[in-house]
Amino acid sequence: MLTIGDKFPNYKLKATVTTDMESAFTDIDNSSYEGKWQLVFFYPKDFTFVCPTEIKAFSDLADEFADRDCQVLAASTDTEFVHLAWRQHHEDLKDLQIPMLADVKRELSSALGILHPEEGVATRATFLVDPQGIIRHVSVTDMSVGRNPKEVLRILDALQTDELCPCNWQPGDDVLQAA
Repeated sequence: MLTIGDKFPNYKLKATVTTDMESAFTDIDNSSYEGKWQLVFFYPKDFTFVCPTEIKAFSDLADEFADRDCQVLAASTDTEFVHLAWRQHHEDLKDLQIPMLADVKRELSSALGILHPEEGVATRATFLVDPQGIIRHVSVTDMSVGRNPKEVLRILDALQTDELCPCNWQPGDDVLQAA
């Protein structure tokens, strides 16, 4: 699995961005958000139970991530059409503020090393990528355990200080000074 300090792989994927069939899809690649941080979080499958809670929670914080010059991207190995159907039929997903990437060929999830060995789907992996395309944070949880999007936002805040941040650091708290 790729980790901190590794270059995030090049990608070009279809993304579902609305529930309107006329404007639902677009292509997104590494250069789509050039000069910005990216939060790319993978989830196992559409039409499941834990996944929509996370997707909605990350979407609800999309403006806060944007305030920090960070684009949030959800991703799974489902097709863009499955993403669209799920968004159209799940009340919590109808008004998402974030694109849903379709890694159908599993190229990005394979390059990242996050495919579940038995299920063949992406694990619940989170990557914070800096504007130079370097992975600065990565975490993976069990398929049955949802993430805490506010914690990911806190980690982004800490990374953007370029300082030493102690345990439980919050924006506005003192950073550590090296002796």
